[in-house]
Amino acid sequence: MPGLRAKRFVDLQIGVSALPEEGSATDEVLAAIGYLPERGARPDSPGVHRDQIRDPGRAPADAYRKRLYSRGDPVRPSILHVRLLGSPWWSYTVAFRNWLRADPAGRSAYEAMKLEAAETHAHDADYDAYTRAKTAFFDLYQHRYEHTGRGVHRGQ
Repeated sequence: MPGLRAKRFVDLQIGVSALPEEGSATDEVLAAIGYLPERGARPDSPGVHRDQIRDPGRAPADAYRKRLYSRGDPVRPSILHVRLLGSPWWSYTVAFRNWLRADPAGRSAYEAMKLEAAETHAHDADYDAYTRAKTAFFDLYQHRYEHTGRGVHRGQ
């Protein structure tokens, strides 16, 4: 998001009709351009192998599965979320991005939360608590960004 101060990683999202399996040709293609699969600090690390369920009953538990990759480029490191098209987090992410673009106050609140969470968890061994802090923000503001952010096609 241009102009949003936060950690230096860029988050990217790709929507797919079926998640690639570990060790698949997708892993090889992504590795060739520097993206390596993330493992997480522990099996239940939030946001690594599955997104956190925020609306129980909205979709089957399998719809929250994902693949997460990272690229440690020293100039522009990035995280790549591979999600099922139309899954809850695919939709949340697109609506959230649209809301941040349309709502300066919301963007400022998100920026403040991210900066505080990044500072609070700067010396943590993993990103788990940082991820949980972001999810708490999403829960608090979901009604706003889902309402505002639906004005753009889901695939954009």
